[in-house]
Amino acid sequence: MGVVDEVKDRLDIVEVISSYLNLEKSGRNFKALCPFHNEKTPSFVVFPESQRWYCFGACNDGGDVFNFVMRMEGWTFRTALEELAARAGVDLEPRTPQQAQAAEEADRLRELLGAASRYYHHILMNSPEAEAARAYVRKRGFSEETISAFEVGYSLPGWSRARDYLTDQAYSVDDLLGAGLIIERDDGGSYDRFRERLMIPIRDGRGRVIGFGARTLDPDGVPKYLNSPKTMLFDKSKTLFGLDLARRAIRREDRVVIVEGYMDVMQARQAGHKNMVAQMGTALTEAQLRQLQRYTERIILALDPDEAGVQATLRGVEVARETLDKEWQPVFNPRGLVGFEGRLGADIRILKLPPGQDPDDVIRDDPAQWAKLVEEAAPVVDFYLQLLMEDVDLEDTKAKARIVDKILPVLEGVANPVEREDYVQKIARSLRIDERAVVARAATHERQGVERYRRSRARAVRPDDAVTADPSHVELETHCLSMMLRRPSLLSQVNHVLEEKGLDPVCAEDFEQPSLRAIFETWSELMLGESPVSADALRESVPAEVRDRLDQVILPDDLAMADEKMMRDVVVTLLRLRQNHLKAIVQDLRLLMVEAHEGGDARGKQYDRAHLAHAQKLLRTQRALAQSRELAFGHP
Repeated sequence: MGVVDEVKDRLDIVEVISSYLNLEKSGRNFKALCPFHNEKTPSFVVFPESQRWYCFGACNDGGDVFNFVMRMEGWTFRTALEELAARAGVDLEPRTPQQAQAAEEADRLRELLGAASRYYHHILMNSPEAEAARAYVRKRGFSEETISAFEVGYSLPGWSRARDYLTDQAYSVDDLLGAGLIIERDDGGSYDRFRERLMIPIRDGRGRVIGFGARTLDPDGVPKYLNSPKTMLFDKSKTLFGLDLARRAIRREDRVVIVEGYMDVMQARQAGHKNMVAQMGTALTEAQLRQLQRYTERIILALDPDEAGVQATLRGVEVARETLDKEWQPVFNPRGLVGFEGRLGADIRILKLPPGQDPDDVIRDDPAQWAKLVEEAAPVVDFYLQLLMEDVDLEDTKAKARIVDKILPVLEGVANPVEREDYVQKIARSLRIDERAVVARAATHERQGVERYRRSRARAVRPDDAVTADPSHVELETHCLSMMLRRPSLLSQVNHVLEEKGLDPVCAEDFEQPSLRAIFETWSELMLGESPVSADALRESVPAEVRDRLDQVILPDDLAMADEKMMRDVVVTLLRLRQNHLKAIVQDLRLLMVEAHEGGDARGKQYDRAHLAHAQKLLRTQRALAQSRELAFGHP
């Protein structure tokens, strides 16, 4: 038994999920309101017998205990494996001495920073020397509950107050330096980095303190905020303040609001707006956006309305355009030939703040106005066009051409064609030009995008062959993935066949085994890169715990089979997997329907609809399977 299977074998999915949700017993199963979308009637069902969950509502998706925690927490497979293994008491692959030493040092620094945070918080709440800090906090309108939730503290005056306290607690000066709490002098001595400042702990996504943001209480103090330096734990370009407290609200509301300040986040949470985070530094970064993308693709930028804030907003939009995943969609040119265009897989909006106010001010003065501003946040194209139109000379032809060229990259990210056409008309009206000129210029940009897409597809595709699959579900999955790894070109060929049959392309959810799913996800990401995916590159990229499984799956291409025959084999295998999966769902739904109708449960109609939808999907899959078998093996 592999480590992944051992973890699943030791854990009970009901126990794990009940630590997140209030599960109610319903016959042999358990139900709850789905945590991944808003609903009033429970459609989230946990099946103890199969150790699986499924949402029969808007999500129309399900999985095992790994799927659940990865989706709930926004974790990678590696993080989910570490967390669940620790919960199950399963030892993972032994670390190298260097890895063990680094992990030990990181744990020691986290413990130290946690102790420092508690120390600063105790000073704020109890020390006579912190009265001015307490008065400042009251003036800003923060409740004790908020101060406690964020563990806000205060650093005392003097050069060694924190250092002396923490070294008395058996922490070394080297650790204090490594955590960024003290600064080393040229003569070898040291002194406290933070003095007479309000201390705001900065935490990682799992709620562990990794640094501090320190605000001066002196109106003339410089700098206003002093952050921890870059350490082995803290990198401001990879950190979002408040994400540990906001991530579930972000997922629940399917929307995140990004602001600039710690106080903005704290004030918003106190007022009940819990889906807000603050960027660290002056610019939104790719690493920050990647973290948010685990939870939502609806992003609202609410940065300061001054010139610096506007520029930061524009930089954030540009980073988002370059970072967030794009959806490539088929388009037809006038001759009926198919090309592809990239549409941004995200909804980016700009919240325009009142002049002279930041989110903290607005929320304190009128929380309802803040909610209204969030709802009225403008699509990025509207914001960008309004900004570009300021002080433009409409008699200057070159100026108008520059505006069109600047806004087109943003416009091309709009997925809805009706919205795009409306924006084209709006741009043309604003600039007093013929909209055909805007359309022509946009077409040039799109052709360039098509060419980039074709090049990326060409890099991702290479030729190769197959065998007959074994009836076991695990072996079917293994066979299917093994064939695609042997000949990477099969993926695009199989997807083309599935598309012709009106079915979804191959995805990670086709592989129920967590180790195989992790391999497929890693391979898919590497396939989008610049160079061919070698076995060594794949082995380096997958989590260490699934490398043994990878060695069983990735085999040399020693099969003397034509590409077309191998492709049909993979299609048949994949459709058999989907058929088995859908049959299980239909069976589960049938039992739920019987229980609901016998017990007079109003949810019976919901299960009826879900059962019909999945039964129809199963029928389409079975028809496609029958057709594919006939082609592959020459009989129905």
